[in-house]
Amino acid sequence: MSATLEDAIKRRLQAVPDTPGVYMFRDHRSQVIYVGKALRLRDRLRQYFTPGYAETARISELVRRATDFEFVTTANEVEALVLENNLIKNYRPRFNIRLKDDKNYLYLKLPVTEAFPRVHYSRRVQNDGALYFGPYTSALSLRSTVKSIRQLLPFRTCSDEIFKQGKVCLDFHIKRCPGPCERRISSEDYKARINEVALFMEGRSDLLVRELQERMESALQSIERIADRQKVLTRGRDDQDIVAYARSANDVFVEVAYIRQGKMVGHDGHALDGAVDVSEPELLRGFMLQYYSSATHVPRSVILPGPVDEPGLIAGWLSEKRGRPVTLEIPQRGRLRALVTQLGETATQELEQIRIQADYDRSRTEPMLAALAEALDLESPPKRIECYDISNIQGDSAVGSMVVFEDGRPRNDHYRHFRIKFTPGPNDFAMLQEVLRRRLERLESAQRREEAEIVGDRSFTSRPDLILIDGGKGQLSAALEVMESAGYADIPTFALAKEREEIFAPGRAEPIVQERNSPGMFLVQRIRDEAHRFAITHHRKVRSRRALTSPLDSVEGIGPARKRALLRHFGSVQAIREAPVDEIVKLGIPERLAARLKETL
Repeated sequence: MSATLEDAIKRRLQAVPDTPGVYMFRDHRSQVIYVGKALRLRDRLRQYFTPGYAETARISELVRRATDFEFVTTANEVEALVLENNLIKNYRPRFNIRLKDDKNYLYLKLPVTEAFPRVHYSRRVQNDGALYFGPYTSALSLRSTVKSIRQLLPFRTCSDEIFKQGKVCLDFHIKRCPGPCERRISSEDYKARINEVALFMEGRSDLLVRELQERMESALQSIERIADRQKVLTRGRDDQDIVAYARSANDVFVEVAYIRQGKMVGHDGHALDGAVDVSEPELLRGFMLQYYSSATHVPRSVILPGPVDEPGLIAGWLSEKRGRPVTLEIPQRGRLRALVTQLGETATQELEQIRIQADYDRSRTEPMLAALAEALDLESPPKRIECYDISNIQGDSAVGSMVVFEDGRPRNDHYRHFRIKFTPGPNDFAMLQEVLRRRLERLESAQRREEAEIVGDRSFTSRPDLILIDGGKGQLSAALEVMESAGYADIPTFALAKEREEIFAPGRAEPIVQERNSPGMFLVQRIRDEAHRFAITHHRKVRSRRALTSPLDSVEGIGPARKRALLRHFGSVQAIREAPVDEIVKLGIPERLAARLKETL
């Protein structure tokens, strides 16, 4: 750290308040690299800049990279804890502990406030009165569970549009749905059915068995077989989560087992990032903060393998989320300790599987990224690559696509579509510029911390290491113009022409030509083809939706029912144009609306 920068930071530290709050460190690119919480901000921040404080390589590297800091004061430490978690989720700083796979996991959603709730999957929990169960890292396991439940407790999964048609479908005939669309079941009975599903998802199968005993004797045997497979842990009615983890080199994997009504009803695993050389208390605190912030259920107690940082604060936060007291326990002996050990062994096995797969993936992707960096003369292999493509047919229904590859593999949850809003006519260059401009504006907003509430899309807040454009010299020039004007000219940007598989580079008259079977060219082609596929697929959907629209849709007062009646009677829009107003009025349409319809068509 230079003397000037060090003096400036010392002066700024003197002005930091001695109150609870959250602080953030940024690097020379203004990227947030660490988020922390403090009971006294001034004392905590001063520690980082005290010689000898950096006891670990991780903290030493953090202090070396930090060129700026900022803070937000809070009313108390619990409020700081919540804000810390939100900021970690938003910025995903490299020096914080965070869930490695940050995709939105699946939840099972039961909209119990509706008359005939549709049981379906969701990737986000909303405050809409519905019951959510999850998150589940294995979509296959959740779907398999739902399939089994439907055999015992049939319920509807069809869309609201299908449901409104009022006709039973195949699911009714194969006894997977009770037919609420045709009112084959009353709203009260159907809601009771959904409550039974909720009991099952909560692991309270014993209550469900009692309620179904008389009505579903045959199904009872199936439920009891499922219950038999659940390991009985205690003679009580415990509601607990058991946490254990495994560590190997820089990799950490955490397992959570769910105990409901004294029975193990499932378990889930999570890989962690940012846990290099951190202590066990810090690791457990970081995981619990990330995990329980989005969990739909907080148990009465959480069983841990060892001590956790700030146990009182964490327990208080969990109690607030649960609405009742939550305890943190560290068993030293007995059955619970054996279960923690057993769960730790499961985590070790899972981690080994992940490492084997990662080594295999790394052996395939690292040579490709290294070859690409060499071919494009990059300083280092690009971790995050974004590729852009425009799809339109003579300017109609134009869409842009952004696909993302990280570590040489597709990052599907970061793919994004752009509907062209401001570019009239078939102008691919201008459309590309619009897409890039909008994408970089989101990145700029995130880096300047503007609109913090809405700049939460990690695909847009992550800075790319390399940008690829599907096209030739013209597209590259258009892209570079936007990159420079937006202040991101330092991000390497290239274009790939499909016809001759040439890579066009800034400032070079001749394209870069690689062997078609070279690792670098293979990766570039794969990324470009994925962007093209993603754009074309979405473009077809947009055109299909537009093809289904009618001039009648633009007439205020003509809804779906009147539209159907008009087309059923006259046969076509042209026939409606030619029909006299009084003929339209005969269909029950007010004369003023019929006249407006004629004028519009």
